[in-house]
Amino acid sequence: MPEVLDIERSSFEHSWTEEDFLSSLRQRHCIGMVVELNEEIIGFMIYELHKISLRVLNFAVAEQYRRNGIGVQMIQKLVDKLSQQRRSEIELTVRETNLSAQLFFQSQGFKAVQVLRSHYHDTDEDAYLMRYQLMEAPDWLPFEGVRNRLTAYKDAA
Repeated sequence: MPEVLDIERSSFEHSWTEEDFLSSLRQRHCIGMVVELNEEIIGFMIYELHKISLRVLNFAVAEQYRRNGIGVQMIQKLVDKLSQQRRSEIELTVRETNLSAQLFFQSQGFKAVQVLRSHYHDTDEDAYLMRYQLMEAPDWLPFEGVRNRLTAYKDAA
Protein backbone atom coordinates (compact mmCIF):
# COMPACT_ATOMS: atom_id res chain seq x y z
CA MET A 1 0.00 0.00 0.00
CA PRO A 2 2.81 2.53 0.60
CA GLU A 3 3.84 2.47 -3.09
CA VAL A 4 0.25 2.99 -4.21
CA LEU A 5 -0.12 5.91 -1.80
CA ASP A 6 3.12 7.45 -3.12
CA ILE A 7 1.84 7.24 -6.71
CA GLU A 8 -1.51 8.66 -5.61
CA ARG A 9 0.01 11.62 -3.77
CA SER A 10 2.38 12.49 -6.61
CA SER A 11 -0.40 12.18 -9.21
CA PHE A 12 -3.24 14.16 -7.65
CA GLU A 13 -3.46 17.41 -5.75
CA HIS A 14 -6.56 16.09 -3.96
CA SER A 15 -5.44 12.51 -3.34
CA TRP A 16 -7.12 9.57 -1.70
CA THR A 17 -6.04 8.62 1.80
CA GLU A 18 -5.18 5.11 2.88
CA GLU A 19 -8.62 4.93 4.50
CA ASP A 20 -10.24 5.92 1.18
CA PHE A 21 -8.48 3.01 -0.53
CA LEU A 22 -9.33 0.54 2.22
CA SER A 23 -12.94 1.68 2.38
CA SER A 24 -13.36 1.14 -1.36
CA LEU A 25 -11.56 -2.19 -1.43
CA ARG A 26 -13.70 -3.54 1.41
CA GLN A 27 -16.72 -3.31 -0.84
CA ARG A 28 -17.73 -6.65 -2.30
CA HIS A 29 -18.04 -5.35 -5.87
CA CYS A 30 -14.77 -3.37 -5.86
CA ILE A 31 -11.48 -4.63 -7.33
CA GLY A 32 -7.96 -3.24 -7.09
CA MET A 33 -5.22 -3.96 -9.58
CA VAL A 34 -1.55 -2.97 -9.57
CA VAL A 35 1.08 -2.98 -12.30
CA GLU A 36 4.52 -4.17 -11.23
CA LEU A 37 7.88 -3.81 -12.93
CA ASN A 38 10.89 -5.49 -11.32
CA GLU A 39 8.88 -5.98 -8.10
CA GLU A 40 8.06 -2.24 -7.96
CA ILE A 41 4.47 -1.01 -8.21
CA ILE A 42 4.32 1.51 -11.04
CA GLY A 43 0.57 1.88 -11.52
CA PHE A 44 -2.80 0.98 -10.07
CA MET A 45 -6.51 1.16 -10.64
CA ILE A 46 -9.56 0.66 -8.49
CA TYR A 47 -12.82 -0.23 -10.21
CA GLU A 48 -16.32 -1.41 -9.36
CA LEU A 49 -18.43 -4.09 -11.01
CA HIS A 50 -21.96 -2.96 -11.86
CA LYS A 51 -24.74 -4.74 -13.70
CA ILE A 52 -23.96 -3.32 -17.16
CA SER A 53 -20.68 -1.51 -16.58
CA LEU A 54 -17.30 -1.29 -14.94
CA ARG A 55 -16.74 1.99 -13.09
CA VAL A 56 -13.17 3.21 -12.60
CA LEU A 57 -12.83 4.98 -9.25
CA ASN A 58 -9.10 5.68 -9.26
CA PHE A 59 -6.37 5.23 -11.85
CA ALA A 60 -2.74 6.36 -11.89
CA VAL A 61 0.68 5.52 -13.28
CA ALA A 62 3.91 6.63 -11.58
CA GLU A 63 5.13 9.80 -13.23
CA GLN A 64 8.43 8.37 -14.50
CA TYR A 65 6.54 5.55 -16.31
CA ARG A 66 3.86 7.66 -18.01
CA ARG A 67 3.63 7.78 -21.80
CA ASN A 68 5.13 4.31 -22.07
CA GLY A 69 1.93 2.34 -22.68
CA ILE A 70 1.30 1.30 -19.06
CA GLY A 71 -2.03 3.15 -18.84
CA VAL A 72 -3.05 1.81 -22.25
CA GLN A 73 -2.42 -1.76 -21.04
CA MET A 74 -4.43 -1.11 -17.87
CA ILE A 75 -7.40 0.16 -19.89
CA GLN A 76 -7.06 -2.81 -22.25
CA LYS A 77 -7.36 -5.17 -19.25
CA LEU A 78 -10.73 -3.58 -18.49
CA VAL A 79 -11.85 -3.61 -22.13
CA ASP A 80 -11.02 -7.33 -22.27
CA LYS A 81 -13.51 -7.91 -19.43
CA LEU A 82 -16.41 -6.42 -21.43
CA SER A 83 -18.96 -8.42 -23.41
CA GLN A 84 -22.24 -7.66 -25.17
CA GLN A 85 -24.00 -10.21 -22.97
CA ARG A 86 -23.00 -8.72 -19.61
CA ARG A 87 -20.98 -5.57 -18.96
CA SER A 88 -20.56 -3.57 -22.15
CA GLU A 89 -19.22 -0.21 -20.94
CA ILE A 90 -16.63 1.44 -18.73
CA GLU A 91 -17.41 4.68 -16.92
CA LEU A 92 -15.23 7.09 -15.01
CA THR A 93 -15.16 10.70 -13.90
CA VAL A 94 -12.36 13.16 -14.61
CA ARG A 95 -11.86 16.56 -13.03
CA GLU A 96 -12.53 19.43 -15.38
CA THR A 97 -8.99 20.72 -14.75
CA ASN A 98 -7.30 17.37 -15.47
CA LEU A 99 -6.79 17.87 -19.20
CA SER A 100 -4.06 15.21 -19.51
CA ALA A 101 -6.42 12.53 -18.12
CA GLN A 102 -9.24 13.71 -20.37
CA LEU A 103 -7.00 13.46 -23.43
CA PHE A 104 -5.62 10.07 -22.37
CA PHE A 105 -9.05 8.51 -21.88
CA GLN A 106 -10.32 10.11 -25.09
CA SER A 107 -7.38 8.51 -26.95
CA GLN A 108 -8.54 5.15 -25.58
CA GLY A 109 -12.04 5.53 -27.02
CA PHE A 110 -13.81 7.19 -24.09
CA LYS A 111 -16.29 9.98 -24.77
CA ALA A 112 -17.40 12.73 -22.40
CA VAL A 113 -21.14 12.14 -22.04
CA GLN A 114 -22.11 14.46 -19.20
CA VAL A 115 -20.87 17.36 -17.07
CA LEU A 116 -21.31 16.67 -13.36
CA ARG A 117 -21.64 20.06 -11.67
CA SER A 118 -19.82 20.51 -8.33
CA HIS A 119 -18.99 16.81 -8.34
CA TYR A 120 -15.91 16.94 -6.12
CA HIS A 121 -16.71 17.83 -2.51
CA ASP A 122 -13.16 18.91 -1.67
CA THR A 123 -13.11 21.70 -4.28
CA ASP A 124 -16.67 21.92 -5.64
CA GLU A 125 -15.08 21.33 -9.06
CA ASP A 126 -17.05 19.99 -12.01
CA ALA A 127 -16.27 16.61 -13.53
CA TYR A 128 -16.79 14.96 -16.88
CA LEU A 129 -18.48 11.60 -16.92
CA MET A 130 -16.60 9.64 -19.58
CA ARG A 131 -17.78 6.38 -21.07
CA TYR A 132 -16.25 3.66 -23.22
CA GLN A 133 -18.88 1.62 -25.06
CA LEU A 134 -18.05 -1.83 -26.43
CA MET A 135 -18.77 -1.84 -30.14
CA GLU A 136 -21.06 -4.54 -31.40
CA ALA A 137 -19.84 -6.48 -34.44
CA PRO A 138 -22.08 -5.64 -37.41
CA ASP A 139 -24.42 -8.42 -38.58
CA TRP A 140 -23.59 -7.71 -42.20
CA LEU A 141 -19.91 -8.62 -41.83
CA PRO A 142 -19.58 -12.16 -43.23
CA PHE A 143 -16.01 -13.01 -42.36
CA GLU A 144 -14.59 -15.88 -44.34
CA GLY A 145 -10.95 -15.04 -43.96
CA VAL A 146 -8.72 -12.49 -45.59
CA ARG A 147 -8.06 -12.87 -49.28
CA ASN A 148 -5.38 -11.03 -51.18
CA ARG A 149 -6.83 -10.18 -54.60
CA LEU A 150 -3.42 -9.49 -56.13
CA THR A 151 -2.22 -12.96 -55.22
CA ALA A 152 -5.39 -14.49 -56.68
CA TYR A 153 -4.86 -12.51 -59.90
CA LYS A 154 -1.21 -13.62 -60.13
CA ASP A 155 -2.18 -17.28 -59.59
CA ALA A 156 -4.79 -17.08 -62.38
CA ALA A 157 -2.29 -15.66 -64.89
